Amino acid sequence: MGILDVVGRQNPISSYVNSKKGGSIVAMRTSNMWAYRKPTWESSDLTGFEVEAVDGGIGKIDEASREAGAGYIVVDTGPWIFGKKVMLPAGVIRDIDFDSEKVFVDRAKDEIKNAPEFNKDMYRDTTYRDELGGYYGDRRSEDLP
Repeated sequence: MGILDVVGRQNPISSYVNSKKGGSIVAMRTSNMWAYRKPTWESSDLTGFEVEAVDGGIGKIDEASREAGAGYIVVDTGPWIFGKKVMLPAGVIRDIDFDSEKVFVDRAKDEIKNAPEFNKDMYRDTTYRDELGGYYGDRRSEDLP
């Protein structure tokens, strides 16, 4: 049997993983981890915007990709993680407030802090992106059954 989408249809494009979490089955889609939730965000320059995790600020965007289906942000965490940079796939961005120049991500600070180390020489490499995408998974609420 092939991979099925959330309503049981054959879906050759997206891959789904079922995992136990808190006693319930959660379907996670990995195919659009690198896609912005709103197409208009791809055309926006997010450099310099502050980034807010679900439990507080994590830093400012140092670089933002605007590639369709391959988007990411690189966040300079400043004193929060002693000047470390982290890369977040565009799919973890849940909202952007252009007036206050803030990007809101749907991950906690600890999850971001414990992510694979940002590698400035490899971050555009497919292998690195696959590792990072595997770490974050895709838990978008609108994608779940």
